[in-house]
Amino acid sequence: MWRLAGRWRRPGLGFDFRAASTAAMTCRAVVLSRFGGPEVLEVRPSVEVPDLRPREVLVRARAVSINPLDLRMRSGYGRSIFEPLLPLILGRDISGEVAAFGSSVSSLIVGQEVFGALHPTAVRGTYADYAILSEDELTLKPPSLTHVEASAIPFAALTAWRALKSTARITKGQRLLVLGGGGAVGLAAIQLSVAAGCSVSTTCGSKSIDRVLEAGAEQAVDYTVEDTELAIKGQFDAVLDTIGIPVNERIGINFLKKGGHYMTLQGEAASIADSYGLAIGLPTATAILLKKQIQYRYSHGIEYWWTYMRADAEGLDEIHRLSEAGKLKIPVEKTFPITQVREAHEVKDRRLVPGKVVLEFD
Repeated sequence: MWRLAGRWRRPGLGFDFRAASTAAMTCRAVVLSRFGGPEVLEVRPSVEVPDLRPREVLVRARAVSINPLDLRMRSGYGRSIFEPLLPLILGRDISGEVAAFGSSVSSLIVGQEVFGALHPTAVRGTYADYAILSEDELTLKPPSLTHVEASAIPFAALTAWRALKSTARITKGQRLLVLGGGGAVGLAAIQLSVAAGCSVSTTCGSKSIDRVLEAGAEQAVDYTVEDTELAIKGQFDAVLDTIGIPVNERIGINFLKKGGHYMTLQGEAASIADSYGLAIGLPTATAILLKKQIQYRYSHGIEYWWTYMRADAEGLDEIHRLSEAGKLKIPVEKTFPITQVREAHEVKDRRLVPGKVVLEFD
């Protein structure tokens, strides 16, 4: 599946695992050359792998999970950013082994099992036999986890981590409300908050009630049969909204204490930029966010945020520690071989498999 020019020597042992160049290397990858349905995904047998930069790591993929962002990007979300860069390789999560690394990488060696996630705007994703991530986007995979299990965790957990730890800065004894706790980010948020000593309430569908309670939520409200505003009691230090519909924003903000944080995953920056172009769209989105922040700060005394995933070394360390201890799990409902990526996207598009779907590599 791949070729690599040059020789490797490891200091003191005669082999250098730092690849001087990957210019002659190719690998199998799933390529997106135009936006559309699952049929636009093309498995190509020989796609060039770029040279490694000093802080980058070449990872031999064993499993990658499908995230909602993958489906949205495939359908054209973020086209104002990504269309000029086509063809793309989708995928954010990965679990695999270190195959090579850049000259400045100090924490990893070839052969180590790792897992991690790329930033949402990465152009060359993880749907490939060999993926490139920066050193701070990877951490060691716990031996207790399979590659399939590990691949389901990083992107969702890092998204939740940024909201809870970097934005809301949750601390022991605080109360957190997760609107939409049944998805991967919601489950990760529940488990991260419980591990931090917080109490968590959440909303979800009836099929997810047992799952969120097992994850550590103290209260789970089935929004399909209960009135959320009546069922949930008290006020909260932080609200994480994974759904992003207007009614959730109103409900979440009204449940916050003074000085609390409302965070939504459904920020409008990309969609507005798609509608008006980058030059107009991004300043417009910034103005909308600033207006909401000022409005809610004065009307409710709370902080309002759009939140996104971002690589975080401290977060990855905590995710590694908790997943190794069995305190952070994202259940995988179905797996597909990478050659059936279209079928995998189809079942997610049609919501035939509500839980995590993972692509495996032979």
